[in-house]
Amino acid sequence: MKFTRNDPTNQRIERITNHHIIVGIDIAKDVHAAQITDFRGRMLTSRHLSFTNTKEGFEKLFHWFRETSAKHNKSSFLVGMEPTGHYWHNLADWLLEQGIEVVLVNPVTTHRNKENRDNSPSKNDPKDALVIADVVSRGYYTDYSPQQPVFQCIKAMMSTREYWSGQSTSLGNRIVRWIDLYFPEFRSVFQEWNGIRSLATLKAFALPDDLRDLNAEEVMEGWRNQGMRRVAGVSGKAKAVELLNAAAHSIGKSHTNDAARQEILRLILFYEQTQRTLDEMQQELESLLEQVPLTEQLRSIDGLGTITIACLLGCAGDLRHYAHGRQLLRRAGLNLAERTSGKHKGQVKLSKRGDSMLRKYLYMGILNLVKQNADFKKWHVQNQMRGMTKMASIFKLMGKLARILIGMVQRGETYRSQLHDVIAA
Repeated sequence: MKFTRNDPTNQRIERITNHHIIVGIDIAKDVHAAQITDFRGRMLTSRHLSFTNTKEGFEKLFHWFRETSAKHNKSSFLVGMEPTGHYWHNLADWLLEQGIEVVLVNPVTTHRNKENRDNSPSKNDPKDALVIADVVSRGYYTDYSPQQPVFQCIKAMMSTREYWSGQSTSLGNRIVRWIDLYFPEFRSVFQEWNGIRSLATLKAFALPDDLRDLNAEEVMEGWRNQGMRRVAGVSGKAKAVELLNAAAHSIGKSHTNDAARQEILRLILFYEQTQRTLDEMQQELESLLEQVPLTEQLRSIDGLGTITIACLLGCAGDLRHYAHGRQLLRRAGLNLAERTSGKHKGQVKLSKRGDSMLRKYLYMGILNLVKQNADFKKWHVQNQMRGMTKMASIFKLMGKLARILIGMVQRGETYRSQLHDVIAA
C-alpha cells in the first residue's frame, strides 16, 4: 500500500481558502487569548481578545469572530488551538456544537515558530495565539474529531487506571522498603511479598518480635484468622517453621516496633484497596470492550491482553480510520527521526512525539506476544539470528504488529497464525 506523507499536508493547506478566517487560541486554565488572521497570515483585528473559560466567554468569542468575518466579507471559520492539558476540551467541544471547524496544533510547533514575526524569543498569550493562527494557515495542524462515546469512555477508564496502577506501584515500593528495614529475612521465606500467605503474615505477624514466642501451629492459626482457606498441610507447616527460624535470627530494626507495625498495616490496607479498585476497573473495561465490534478481531491475536486492547482502542480510537500501520506508529510516537547535516549523519531515534500511554502498552503488548504467541516468538528468534539485538527486534515487531492490526481491521479479518497454516498443509 502506498502511503505518501506529503499528500495530507498539501490537502490541509489547500483546504484553507480566501473565504476563511483563522482563529488562533492560546489555552489557559481560566482566561484564554485569541487572535484572528486570514489565509495569508494577515491580522484582521487591531488587538487580541481575552475570554473566560465559561459559556459566557465562549459566546463572547463566537460573536467576536462572527463580527470580524462579516466586516471582512469572510464566510468560513477555522479555529486552531494547542491541546494544553485538559483545559481545551470544553471549548473545542462547544465550538463543534456550533458547527465550527476545530484543529489542533502541536505545542512544539508553536514553540519553534514563535520568532517568525518579530525575531524575538519573547512569549506571551496574545503572541502565542497569533503564532497558532500562523501555523494553521501553513497546514501544520491535525483535525479534531471526537471519538464515539464508547472510545472516549475506554480512554477515560485507561487514564484513571494508569493513576491507580502508579499508586499500586508506589505503595508496593514502600512496603518492600519497610520489609528491608524491619524484617529483611522475610523475602527469603516468601519469594513474592504480595502473595496471599505473605500478606497474611505481614498483617498477623508484622515484626520478627511478634513471632519469637510462637510455634508453627500458632502461626498457622494466625494465617487462618486473616482469612486464608488453605493454611495447614505439609507445605504450610514447613513454611511456618521456616518463618519462625528467619524471625529468630532477624537483624531488622527493633527500636520503633509500635510505629513500624502501624505503618505496615496502613500500607497493606491502602495497597489492598488499590488492588480491588484495579480489579473493578478491569471488569468495567471488559464490559466496555464488549460494545466495540473490533474487540473480537484484536483478541484473535493470541497473547494480546485486555489492557493492551483497551489502550489501543482508547488512545488510538477507531482503527478503521487508519489507512496504514505507520499512522498508528506515528500516533504513538514510534516513527523514526534522524538529524543529519552535511557530512554529519546523526543517529536514528524514535521521535517520541505521540501518545506516551499508547507507546507504553504497544511495547508491553509485544513483550507478551514474544512470550505467548508462536508467530511473534518465531519472528523474534529470526531477527536475532540475522544480527539484531533483542531491543531492536522488539521495536521492529512493534511496527509489524501495527501493520497487522490495521490490515486486519481494514479487511475485516481475524488473525490467522502462519504456523497453523504450515501444520494444516
